[in-house]
Amino acid sequence: MTKIERQIDITASPEVVFDLIVDLHDYRRWLPSAGDYEGTSEISPPPVAVGTTYVEHSRAGVRHGVVIALARPDVVAFEQPMTLRPRSLGTIASTVSMSFAATATGVRVMRTVELGIPRRLKFVRWTIVGRYARESERMLRALKSYAERTAVPNT
Repeated sequence: MTKIERQIDITASPEVVFDLIVDLHDYRRWLPSAGDYEGTSEISPPPVAVGTTYVEHSRAGVRHGVVIALARPDVVAFEQPMTLRPRSLGTIASTVSMSFAATATGVRVMRTVELGIPRRLKFVRWTIVGRYARESERMLRALKSYAERTAVPNT
């Protein structure tokens, strides 16, 4: 397994940021399609809970995800193996967990991605890891931008 860890500080409450992450039905309002993420679809009916399923399509393959942990506002985790195109390349095992820790000015979001990359892809392993890392960074920047732009200031 390969682990990718990224974090970002956001000037918004942990609850606000957590709620954005678990609102799978409305990611498009803050996370634009780009690169390896073309959007989340085929989502189980609300509310999102452990066991909620979804699908994410990309040029490289299809992720069939499921929520595996959910504790508001502290942690959410997803198992989302990606079946590659063409299928003969195999499946990348992927678990994404996000934790939310209150700070003096908002929340620190930690995103951890654990990847299991098929052996037949060993020659492109670091390309795959790089793509997942860049997508984590893009996602966290978009989350920060949206949350801070829409957060209600403390009065």
